[in-house]
Amino acid sequence: MRHALFVLSAADGWTLKDGTVHPTGYWAEELTEPHRVLTEAGWDITLATPGGVAPTVDELSLGLMGGLPARREQVRAYLGGIAPALAAPRPLSEVDEAEYDLVLYPGGHGPMEDLAVDATSGALLTRRLEAGRPLALICHAPAAVLAARREDGTHPFAGRRMTGFSNLEERANPFAWKARWLLEDRLRLAGVDYSKALLPMRPHVVVDGALYSGQNPASATPLAERLVADLGRG
Repeated sequence: MRHALFVLSAADGWTLKDGTVHPTGYWAEELTEPHRVLTEAGWDITLATPGGVAPTVDELSLGLMGGLPARREQVRAYLGGIAPALAAPRPLSEVDEAEYDLVLYPGGHGPMEDLAVDATSGALLTRRLEAGRPLALICHAPAAVLAARREDGTHPFAGRRMTGFSNLEERANPFAWKARWLLEDRLRLAGVDYSKALLPMRPHVVVDGALYSGQNPASATPLAERLVADLGRG
């Protein structure tokens, strides 16, 4: 059986430049779709967060922004089915990522708050990338690569091809106009070879060797399907 480690944000808020905190967490579809696709392919999945804190779902992802009512109900039902795992994730500091065939980071604004500056996650990402082993990040989760550093201080993701939530997509959220920084800007500043779909909120998946990234929630399913196609069934 193949094994995947899903690393989720432990944040339940996103601090904006005016000091206010916008309620957030992980984006439901970006967890449930990869989890469903991989599980149906026979993979075993372990969830982990900084400190082993139970992750918070962004309620916006279960509302109008989460799609049609039938779709949102499917996502809610899936979350209910994995509730025991969500209630007791492993502490990120206690997992050995080398034991897993895949490491995947779901998005949501949560990673902008904690994983973007989490040294444990940054070290894990650096090891994973340098080892050339499968790594996937969705939507806002590429913010986590900002915490990655080699021992000499250089950025391991510089020059690598990736995508992530774009500035245009971000600015469709009124509260995001108060953001301290935007993901696309920071990825480019870090030297990432960033690309995006021609139209916002359309699926866009980038594969650079063993590094996979999806631009937005619509990319979660095609990214997961690509992972199964490339890495095989469990």
